[in-house]
Order: sequence, then C-alpha cells, then structure tokens
Amino acid sequence: MAYGRTALAGAFLFAVSLFAGSAQAQSDYPNKPIRLIVPFAPGGGGDTLARSVSMAASEALGQQVVVDNKPGAGGNVGSELAARSPADGYTILYGTNGTHAINHALYARTGFDAIKDFEPVSRLTRIGGIVVVTKAMPVNSVKELLDYLRANPGKVNFGSAGNGTTSHVAGEMFKQVANVDIVHIPYRGNGPAMVDLTAGQVQMMIDVMPAAYPHVKSGNIRALAVTTATRVPGAPELPTLAEAGVPGFDMSAWDGIWAPAGTSRAIVDRLNAAFNKALESPAVRERLVAMGAEPVGGKPEDLGRHVATELARWAEVVKKSGARID
Repeated sequence: MAYGRTALAGAFLFAVSLFAGSAQAQSDYPNKPIRLIVPFAPGGGGDTLARSVSMAASEALGQQVVVDNKPGAGGNVGSELAARSPADGYTILYGTNGTHAINHALYARTGFDAIKDFEPVSRLTRIGGIVVVTKAMPVNSVKELLDYLRANPGKVNFGSAGNGTTSHVAGEMFKQVANVDIVHIPYRGNGPAMVDLTAGQVQMMIDVMPAAYPHVKSGNIRALAVTTATRVPGAPELPTLAEAGVPGFDMSAWDGIWAPAGTSRAIVDRLNAAFNKALESPAVRERLVAMGAEPVGGKPEDLGRHVATELARWAEVVKKSGARID
C-alpha cells in the first residue's frame, strides 16, 4: 500500500511538473523566432501581403517572424507542411481563400483539412482582384477586351499563379460569365506569371491587386477593371467588371494566419493580438490599401466562422467555373 501511495504521489508530481513546464513555456512565448510558412512563391501577392504584416507583428511579439516560402499545388504543399508541424506556436501559416476554400473543391486531395488541422489565429485582409493585359494588347477597356477575345477565340492566353489559385478560378469564371474562349497557363506563383505577362508571353490575367497593381502603376501592364462589387479605394479610377460590361461578376480574395491544430489558446491569443496590432499600424494600413487590400483583423473565432462559410461559397464558384484538378 505504501508503495502504491508513493507511486501515485510520484505520478501526480510528474503531471504537475509537466503542467508547470508547459505553462512556463507558454508564459515565456515567444522566446525564439517564429517561422511563418507562406505557401506561395516569393514576389507574388500573398508573399507581399504576408511580409508587409509580419514585419509589424514581429515588433509586437518581440521576436522575428521569419517568412519561409513553400510553394506548390496552389498552396497545398506549404499548408500541409504547416498542418503537420509541432503545435508549439513556432510554426504558423499564412493562408488564403485558395488554401482554405478553393482548393478543397478543386483538388481531389489537398493533404490537409482546412478546419480540423488548424487553429484559426486572425483574418488579415479582404483583397480586390484586377483585370490586367499586356501593353501589346490592342485594348483599353473591358468592352474592347471582350470584342477582341470574341474575334480571336482560343488565341489569347491568361496566366495564373498556379492551378487552384484565385487567379486561376477568376479566369475560369470570367470565361464562363463573359462567354469567351481563353487558354489557361499556370505558373508557380504570381511573381513568375507577372514576369511573363509584362514580357508578353501571356496576354492577360485576373490577379489579386497586391501582385498586379504595382506593375500597373509602374507602366509595365495595363489595368482595365477590378473584380469586386464596388470600386477599390486604392484604385478608384478603375471600374468594376460589372460596371464595365460583365454583369454580376463579383469576386474578392482574403487571407489570414493559422496555427497547427492543438496549439494552446494562450499562444493563439498572443499571436492574434500581435497580428491585430500590426493591422492597426497606420503605416501598414496605408501600404495595404495602396496595394488593394482592406485590413480586417478580428478574433480567432471570426476567422473560423469565415472559413466555414467560404468553403461552401467557393465550392459553388469552382463548380460553376468548371475547373477541376485530379
């Protein structure tokens, strides 16, 4: 009996020490750099947004948030890697409506569950899309673009950041709604696609504004319209596609931060506070709006509810577009 009591007491003390150690680790969090997996290529829209916000979040956390680009399969490769990482707060994920909504309707297998495999941390932004063409295209408006496409069926290529990305689905949706025949050319990220667009290797693209609008402002490509229901504050000169001749077209992207499932609420709350503080920075907000992204932020639960709703909405969009990757 004495031995049993001694063993029980030892087990209790061991459990207490584990709990105390875990609590101490969480109270000290973070005490080393945090790895932010960005599942897209460097230089693209998602990469640009992630870096813009993570720099300010680093200041709020007191530790550097280090971006680690892991592109592939429309963001699935990096997202699966993040989902399988230790739930200790030192590996987190930058995700989008592509990784956490579109891909689950588009791919036969993504390698992760958008809800079960992650703890939502915070929404970041709502992102406008933009219709852009190479300067060699003889069009200066959406009407002229539609006339040109209908006169040249199957002869115009549209680039995308990769199969399953927002730019891919937007292009497919445009094909269907506008009743035009254009050919999809997928790339490994917005950056490579934009390089070929400016060089004239592809003729048009419907991309997120952070990836494309800087090239418009520098004069490398021409913008015709935005994809949102209302005009974008950062580019008020551009009409919406609906205004310009494609009625009913309304598409916007979004992004957020996730941690692997099982990450403690204390760590999630610490990360949430840091990213929300970053979004409140006037310099960050100004930079995001100029890129065509509207800061959103909010509680972890807000992101969780948003994903649950968006999974169903984007499944319908993908179904209508006819896009599918097996």
